[in-house]
Amino acid sequence: MSEPFHGSTPSQDPHDRHPAPGADTPPPPPAPSTAAGHSDTAMLAAPVASAGDQKPKRGRMLVTGLVIGAIIGGGSGAAVTAWLDDSPEESPGQSSLVTSDDNGERQPAVSLDSVESVAEQILPSVVSITIGNEFGGQGGTGSGVVISSDGEILTNAHVAEAAGPGGQLRVTFEDGTVADAEVVGSDPLIDLAVIRAQDVSGLTPATLGNSGDLLVGEQVVAIGSPLGLDGTVTSGIVSALQRPVAIGEERDATTVIDAIQTDAPINRGNSGGPLVNMAGEVIGINSAIATSGMDSGSIGLGFSIPIDQARPIAEELIETGSATHARIGVEVGTPQGDTPGALVGRIEPGGSAADAGLEEGDIITRINDRVVQDHISLIAAVRSYRPGDEVTLTFIRDGDEQTVDLVLGSDAQIT
Repeated sequence: MSEPFHGSTPSQDPHDRHPAPGADTPPPPPAPSTAAGHSDTAMLAAPVASAGDQKPKRGRMLVTGLVIGAIIGGGSGAAVTAWLDDSPEESPGQSSLVTSDDNGERQPAVSLDSVESVAEQILPSVVSITIGNEFGGQGGTGSGVVISSDGEILTNAHVAEAAGPGGQLRVTFEDGTVADAEVVGSDPLIDLAVIRAQDVSGLTPATLGNSGDLLVGEQVVAIGSPLGLDGTVTSGIVSALQRPVAIGEERDATTVIDAIQTDAPINRGNSGGPLVNMAGEVIGINSAIATSGMDSGSIGLGFSIPIDQARPIAEELIETGSATHARIGVEVGTPQGDTPGALVGRIEPGGSAADAGLEEGDIITRINDRVVQDHISLIAAVRSYRPGDEVTLTFIRDGDEQTVDLVLGSDAQIT
C-alpha cells in the first residue's frame, strides 16, 4: 500500500501483527474521546461466526469514538465475499476474473428489476467457509465468492488465516455440496485472500463490476453467512466512498482499507462475502463493521474493500501466492496542531519520496485531488493505487504549499 507505518494488527490474524513492509511508523495518536455516559463504538473485522464468544474485539477506525475490526463469525470479525472466474486458455499474466468489461471497454451495467433478481443471480457464486482449528473444533464461519469454475474463491485474509497452521477450511456451496479448501495466497495488508476448493468443477463465477462507477446513495446488496446462516441477503445503500479504515485491536493496525461504507446489514460471518450492485456485479468485499461496545451486531456501518482495489490483488495471489502494494517510501504520522495531513518522518533512501525531493517535516495534504486528513488516510489512499502509478502530492513546507509529481514504488522491492 502506501508508506511504512507503526502498528499492531488484529489478533484473529497472526500475520497482521507484523508491521507492513514499507509502511509508515507514526507515533501512536491519542485515544479517541467518548461522551460521558456513552460507550465506545467498536469496529470489528468479520472473519468467522462461532457459537462461543460473541464479544467484539476492540479496534480502531478513523472516526472519533469508533473502533473498527474484522467481523469473524463467532468471536472476531470479517466481512462479505467477492468474485472470480477462470479462463483455461489464458496466456501467462492474463487475468482470469470475470468482469463486465468487453474488449477492454466498460459496458454500462444493466440493472435488474429487484433485490430478488440480484440475489437469484449472485447466490450460486457465494459460499460459506467453516474454519476448523488444529484440535478439530470449529473456529468460526466466514463467507467467500467464487471467482473460477474450478474452485478459486475470494475471501478475507482474516478468514483464510483464522484456522492457523494446523487448521482446516471447508467450503459449503449453495446446493449444499461441501469441499475442503486450501489457501492459495493471502494479503493481510488489504485483508484479502484466495482459497481453492478441492475436487470441484463447473462452478458459477461471480461477475466483477467497477467500484469506480459507484455513487453515494446507490442501492447495493450484501450476501454472506452471518452467524453461520448461509445465503443471507441484505440490502442498503452506499453510505460513503473512500472511507479510510484501519482494522485491528491496536491503534495503527497494518490492515488499512480504502473502504466503501454501506448501511446494508452485515454481521459476524459476513466476512469475505460480496457487496454487489443492482446489476448483480461484485463491487466490494465486505471486511469490517462498526459496532457499539456492548453489541457485536450491525449498527448500519459496514465497510467493504472496493473491487477495483481487490481485483489486481486477487490476480497476483492466484499467480504468485503473494501481493504487492504501492508505496511512497516514507514514515508518516499525524501532525500536531490544527493542520490536517500526514507528517513526513524518516525518508527511505532511493525511494519515490526521496527521488521527488520530499523532506522530513513536510505535511502531505493531498494526493491528486483527494484530501489527506491524517497518516491513515494517506496510507489508505496510496494503497488504492498500484506500483508504477504516477500521482501528484500537495504538501506544506515551512508554511508554503507546494506540489510534486512522483511515481509510486512497490513493497516488492523490500520483501
